[in-house]
Amino acid sequence: ARGGRSAHSRPHPAHVRTVPSSAQPRSASRPLARLVPSRTHPRAVGFETDLITGNVTSFLTAPPATRVPATGTSEMSTVEVSLSRLPSADAAVLKTPATPASKHAAEEAKWCETANIFEYGAAANPVMAPIPVLVHPAILHEQGSTRIIPFDINDCLDIDSPCTSPNLMASFVRVCETESIDTKAVATSQAFYVIRGSGETTGEHGAVSWSEGDLFVVPVTKGALTHTCHSAAKGGAALYWVHDEPLMEYLGVAPAGKKFEPTLFKRERMLAEVEEIAHANRGTEVNRLGVLLGNKACDQTKTLTHVLWSLLNSIPANSVQRPHRHNSVALDLAVAAKPGVYTLMGKEIDTNGDIVDPIRCDWIPGGVFVTPPGWWHSHHNESDEVAWVLPMQDAGLYTHQRTLDIRFVDDELALHKAGKIRGSAFAVTCRQYTEMVELGAQVPHEKKQGMKRVWSAEKDIATGAKMVGMKRVASYAKVPPKPSSSGGSA
Repeated sequence: ARGGRSAHSRPHPAHVRTVPSSAQPRSASRPLARLVPSRTHPRAVGFETDLITGNVTSFLTAPPATRVPATGTSEMSTVEVSLSRLPSADAAVLKTPATPASKHAAEEAKWCETANIFEYGAAANPVMAPIPVLVHPAILHEQGSTRIIPFDINDCLDIDSPCTSPNLMASFVRVCETESIDTKAVATSQAFYVIRGSGETTGEHGAVSWSEGDLFVVPVTKGALTHTCHSAAKGGAALYWVHDEPLMEYLGVAPAGKKFEPTLFKRERMLAEVEEIAHANRGTEVNRLGVLLGNKACDQTKTLTHVLWSLLNSIPANSVQRPHRHNSVALDLAVAAKPGVYTLMGKEIDTNGDIVDPIRCDWIPGGVFVTPPGWWHSHHNESDEVAWVLPMQDAGLYTHQRTLDIRFVDDELALHKAGKIRGSAFAVTCRQYTEMVELGAQVPHEKKQGMKRVWSAEKDIATGAKMVGMKRVASYAKVPPKPSSSGGSA
């Protein structure tokens, strides 16, 4: 396993040696994986692996005299690993063994009836129902009785259970003044954005008062949530409700426990944060101008919940936000917009970064539209007032999986002009990638409770300051305590 590096850049390991050995040069032809010795056991058993041949050699180590990597030092300990070489690809010839008679023949025959086998090239990208560009108009929640108004398009997606996207369900909830309504979902995450009106929501997590522009999320909820409208224009309040019950239905599971605490975002705080960002970026062109709504329980993904993602985005008057794309479906709520505000979306961009044969979706305040996954989309404001949009996505899940792959058109054009094609837009810094290339493919050392396995590459310097190779060091670092879902230490 070369790990993406040239064979000419790899040091050749000595099969039995002492660490360190700066005086012994190596040829630059073979990669090396090594464990560092324990500081408390100066002559400890370790190993090094020739990643070309697969040979593994144990050796005794002397006290380390080289620089210790900053990422994990004081908790390094002796690790003894036994490995066997994997067979080469040309030796992996499938042979049909003799099949003994089975005493479970009838059951095996039944199990075989549900097995399908496909040719890879023909089935790697199966033909599936595309996610359409559809609109859930605001007029649905502006009139009528107290009710839930689902944006259910499961028939368009060839999915059996109700959904707006494969993983999410979006609905309007209209609550007439002085009335109440219950909502319930078998979901890990539920989000409610207040489109219009003021009132309160009560349930097993407690009670919260809300007004126009507020947003709150609740974790798994066994019972119902009761929403009551105190006052509202158009005769009733309107909530934008999004949850991940379709994902649970697809997996055939029910949530086992809550992953975060109920969380409230007040309108005033969100607008103040956007205004601060707008002030800091005045005079510069940014792809989007808004705030990501995060949760203290989702410190790594920086998302609304571990599944849901949301952005309060503003589009200044008479401006265009250039295209970007991502793998998650966006269920976009047009919060505020005058005529002349719209989104263009499509599968491809041209050499200028403009969307080819775009679909135009005009914004109607209080309405929701679907942006398909992977499609380039740009926002256009030809009016004289700021427009606002609140997309809801399952991008918390995608971010956790490192598959969101959000790309900005001008970055992609620059890469294309440089003759490069990006494999993934997952955020790996240049320094991180350089370190990964230096390390190459590594064999993980033993896991230890409360410790994180880390690797580093250190230069081997011979006399005369001539670099003759790299030493790969495997060690441990303490795992910092994780914050609890309420924001404190676990």
